[in-house]
Amino acid sequence: MLPEDLTAKLKSEAQRLGFDMAGATAAIVPLRLTALHRWLADGFAGQMEYIPRRAAAYEHPKHILDGVRSLLMLAMNYRTEEPIAPQPGQGTIARYALGTDYHDAIRERLHALADFHRGLTPEAAVRGVVDTAPLLEREFAELAGLGWVGKNTLLLNRKLGSWFVLAALLTSETLLYDEPTTTGHCGTCRACIDACPTGAIVEPYRLDARKCISYLTIELREPIPPEQREAIGQRIFGCDICQDVCPYNRRSPPTAEAVYQPRPGSNPIDLAELLRMDEAAVRRRFRGSPILRAKRRGLVCQAAYALGNSPDPNAIPALMEGLGDTDPAVREACAWALERYDCEEVTAKRK
Repeated sequence: MLPEDLTAKLKSEAQRLGFDMAGATAAIVPLRLTALHRWLADGFAGQMEYIPRRAAAYEHPKHILDGVRSLLMLAMNYRTEEPIAPQPGQGTIARYALGTDYHDAIRERLHALADFHRGLTPEAAVRGVVDTAPLLEREFAELAGLGWVGKNTLLLNRKLGSWFVLAALLTSETLLYDEPTTTGHCGTCRACIDACPTGAIVEPYRLDARKCISYLTIELREPIPPEQREAIGQRIFGCDICQDVCPYNRRSPPTAEAVYQPRPGSNPIDLAELLRMDEAAVRRRFRGSPILRAKRRGLVCQAAYALGNSPDPNAIPALMEGLGDTDPAVREACAWALERYDCEEVTAKRK
């Protein structure tokens, strides 16, 4: 099959399967490989040890699929209803995690797209990946014409802003390649840099993950350092601040995908209820959700930090109960939160 015919059929099928954008590019050595090595050398990956451990694999997509010639880069819009501003006693969750885990839904569609590809070219080697393979997705998406990397290091598109997740279909076939995006459109805008409460965007296009609220509430496998707790506000899983302020996200369309629609009680979430959950309750409540990645300790500690940052008298009993939790990190988080309450009950307990 001619490259142009195969590419057109794959893009059409990708759209039918629910992907909002598709672009093709060659499998090459990433141009930003040096920047990745510098980022790792600076220690910006923090505790995300899986990145330096697989650093060599990022050097070419052949480490994901032997014989790969092309990548079909894909994007799916996840913008749902606007988040509701939390009141005291409530917490916020990043938009992408309000619904069901998108990995499962996208993998299912990638498998379907790969099967479709094999039906057209039975001799082809094909593999679909989303977010977990050692692939510099944003760079290859740029090469495939899907957008440009913004100052907050996220991929931006004029139509969808940055409210989308990326996936890739790797193939041993040659495709008709799209024109790469060679120019950024952030201009002199500094909205994302200025809005970040932790200063994680240390300079345009460079992110120190160790300061990022998403990292602190998801990737960090120990209590958030006390000096960083106030900056997370009422966020218990992820952060959208740099996306919320981006001008390109003001008019991006909403998604109709059911997988991203907020689960009941998640927009916003009740913190005292979360604080009282044991391991089994957390698994039941967040089964099939990306939120389980933070594990019970992370979620409960973050709930306590949020209650300390926005005190709610109604949450005092839950925080007091947390002082007796079996996990020392939870006990410390609740004690930290209660230090921010000024009432007789808390004062008496301190004595």
